[in-house]
Amino acid sequence: MVVVDGVVRARASSRRPRGRAGRRLAAALLVLPLLGAVALVLGPAGAAPAQAASACSGRLVKTVTFSTGSLRVYKSRAYACAVTVAKKPGARRAMKVSLQPRGGRAVVDSGRFTKLAGPVTVHALNRCVRASGSVGGSSGSTGWILC
Repeated sequence: MVVVDGVVRARASSRRPRGRAGRRLAAALLVLPLLGAVALVLGPAGAAPAQAASACSGRLVKTVTFSTGSLRVYKSRAYACAVTVAKKPGARRAMKVSLQPRGGRAVVDSGRFTKLAGPVTVHALNRCVRASGSVGGSSGSTGWILC
């Protein structure tokens, strides 16, 4: 409270700081929300990098490993899906994945890839499927599965 000319007045508490301190406060109020947003986007510091999401939907039902990679087969209600994943991603190399439903044609993805070949998907409701995959000169395959 302040008395001015015999009148009691309330002191203004919402005064802005002046000078250097005011500029620092204003800068901090602008920068802190931006840093918080960046932290939300990038995740916590020191955290391990997240694994990439699977290229196929459904549950993993079979994994066949071989010296240069692995073949992974997934199953959802009506579909089967397969990918071939390189053990050591990096340089482009020949990769292939094939998925065939019993009584149908194989769906193939082949080429020179760095990390994975596929996904390939076939309709497999009440059908067996077989899959094969290769990375470089090494390969793996399943027999008839999901019967």
